[in-house]
Amino acid sequence: MTVHEPARSREQRKQDVLTRLEKDEDVWVATAGGPGEPFLVPLSFVQHGGALLISTRRTTPTARNVSPRGRVRLSLGHTRDVVLIDGDAEAVEGPDLPREAADAFAETLGWDPRDRAEWVYLRVTPRTVKAWREENELPDRLLMRNGTWLV
Repeated sequence: MTVHEPARSREQRKQDVLTRLEKDEDVWVATAGGPGEPFLVPLSFVQHGGALLISTRRTTPTARNVSPRGRVRLSLGHTRDVVLIDGDAEAVEGPDLPREAADAFAETLGWDPRDRAEWVYLRVTPRTVKAWREENELPDRLLMRNGTWLV
């Protein structure tokens, strides 16, 4: 028999999300291309200035899909501790990314795509954040709407 933990408060869930954004290094990135063809890939990220910075080769489906639509879904955690982030994404060339942000990416993740012409940054600004562990947290899973924290 599975024993479920009591539901966390929305405030605790927000704090847990912020902790994950600060400490996690990898995120699932979902985009859609062409006639809505889904594409899902794990990529490294760093949070900086309220946005998530990701880097990938400009020729990947992820980078190509971000350009025309600007929409992306990110997921942290496993199926028993989910964080879903819907955001607005933009591709940023290495020289166009503020030095402070690029330095944070390089220092945190241990590699620097600025000098790699085939790479591009994706800057994702969260629009919606949902977080839950079990069914008992589903009713209050929405923590951010339209880029504003609700708690």
